[in-house]
Amino acid sequence: MKRKREMEKRSELRSAIDELSMIAKVQPGDDLDAAHIAPKPFLHVCTLILQVLDKIGPTMAVLRQDIHQNIQRLEILCESDPTRYSNLIEMLKEEDSEGNARKGTSCSRAFLWLTRSMDFMVDLLKRLVKNPGQNMEQAVEESYNITLKPWHGWISSAAFKVALKLVPDNETFISLLMTKDQTYDNLREDMQTLISLLVPILEEIHSILNFYRLGRLKST
Repeated sequence: MKRKREMEKRSELRSAIDELSMIAKVQPGDDLDAAHIAPKPFLHVCTLILQVLDKIGPTMAVLRQDIHQNIQRLEILCESDPTRYSNLIEMLKEEDSEGNARKGTSCSRAFLWLTRSMDFMVDLLKRLVKNPGQNMEQAVEESYNITLKPWHGWISSAAFKVALKLVPDNETFISLLMTKDQTYDNLREDMQTLISLLVPILEEIHSILNFYRLGRLKST
């Protein structure tokens, strides 16, 4: 109960920072056989990012639904055999060897899209840290165009464009990210820390996804 209360007091960003310390990494160029991404902390970080997207509002409805479904897909797989699927990289290897990795309902694709969703969040946070006064609608659109639009079909892109007008102003969004006892400087520090932790992990994951020929897959 005490740990639960402590978790509730922390922001989504701070909780994500704590979880990232539990994700083992493989440095670029290392033997892929040694690569290890623990599913529970990875999926927990994805869930926390989902909560951040909720604060942006209905604009992120399509992306939010995709993230939720992909989290569920990986959770079901990992819970079906915790010992066998204790490493998401091993899951990639298995699906690749079976010829299933590129299929529309594969867990490898779910892993790919969750990684891209985190790319979007990192890019958006970078923009807010660099220019807190930037128009929120513009920041969201620019981050989307760079990280997700190249891989989305026209339906998803069109839905995003229509809903973009519902994005809150940056002051409202930032206030939603802060806890009651947090200042903007504290929040900005958390954003910078999260970015510094996530960027190298995402780069490594993308290297592994590219190795398994998944990096350029588009939505089905």
